[in-house]
Amino acid sequence: MTKPRAVIGWSSGKDCAYALHKVRQEGEIEVVAMLSTTNEAFDRVAMHGTRNALLRAQAHAAGLPLIEVPLPFPCSNAEYEARMAAAMDKVKALDVSHMVFGDLFLEDVRDYRIKQLAPTGITPVFPVWGIPTDQLARMIIADGFDTRIVTCDPSKMPRALCGRRYDKRFLAELPEGVDPCGENGEFHSAVVAGPIFSAPIPVKTGETVERDGFIYTDLIPIEAT
Repeated sequence: MTKPRAVIGWSSGKDCAYALHKVRQEGEIEVVAMLSTTNEAFDRVAMHGTRNALLRAQAHAAGLPLIEVPLPFPCSNAEYEARMAAAMDKVKALDVSHMVFGDLFLEDVRDYRIKQLAPTGITPVFPVWGIPTDQLARMIIADGFDTRIVTCDPSKMPRALCGRRYDKRFLAELPEGVDPCGENGEFHSAVVAGPIFSAPIPVKTGETVERDGFIYTDLIPIEAT
């Protein structure tokens, strides 16, 4: 019997990476591509600030084609939805019936995804939804994901934690009230190795800067330097 085909919403970070890992482990659907929104002004992943070169290296290591959705900066909601609608035409052309997301517990985000997909007939899938985030954090680390913190909100956590490896020490140093997976926007990450990849992605750490009230640490694929 042929498995349902899916595209995964890919941010470059640990939660979508673990969602892909879980879907592959369960084996009930086949992920056939990644879909990522990027900032066309800066050649980086929207929100996370991950270089597009690293995003493409992740897709290659995962063995999946990448559908990029370049967004202008700034981007209105109307423009966002128009560009996403065009991207979904590409998704549907892949004979996809499901879309996988790495959302954890934000009901409004989940509801928005369900609403936006409803007219397409594509079924949303949330493999890591509802897993307690302290437990999920430990699972991500224990299963061998090499994750780096690439963005943080200095109003919620020390800026010195940006650029760090996502490990038990990092979790122990998070201030009280910060979600262990950063689901409230405290931090964002990029994955450079793990069981979803055919090989680790060699990277070096670049400069750390502050932009628009957030701290960003540049993570540079070595081949792209």
